[in-house]
Amino acid sequence: MSPTDPLSRIYSLEQILSLRARAAADGRRVVLTNGCFDLLHRGHLTYLQQSAALGDLLIVAVNSDASVRALKGEGRPLNHEQDRVFALACLRSVDATFIFPGPRLAVEIAALKPAIYTKAGDYSLDTIDASEHAALLAAGVEIRFLPFVAGHSTTSHLQRLRQR
Repeated sequence: MSPTDPLSRIYSLEQILSLRARAAADGRRVVLTNGCFDLLHRGHLTYLQQSAALGDLLIVAVNSDASVRALKGEGRPLNHEQDRVFALACLRSVDATFIFPGPRLAVEIAALKPAIYTKAGDYSLDTIDASEHAALLAAGVEIRFLPFVAGHSTTSHLQRLRQR
């Protein structure tokens, strides 16, 4: 596969750990984020670009279909997990992506030990999942909350579609 082929940027957890080790050996700063990314929109795209700008390698962990259902309820996800990671892998700002069984990322954070972990500004230290927060602190990861793009969430887009 060519490095420009989006499929070359979709990994298993074991492959992500190997990629992370190579990046660390090269002195590259790894940024990690995660989410459902069910319906990509401007808020996601802005947030991913800002996340990528903070380091040398942006890894995006994507919730599995089962974990999205557990978090968001029946009718979600709208898009299958393989389609969601493929869409993310098509973005220039995303260097690598993988599916995690979720619904929380604590185990993967502990294994990856990124330099920086990002979440959108609709989260805070008070609202971030406690197990993820504990894993981030234990690994010495810098936590960054990036500005939220108002009016751009999958939930708000779905509400507008239902009203039409």
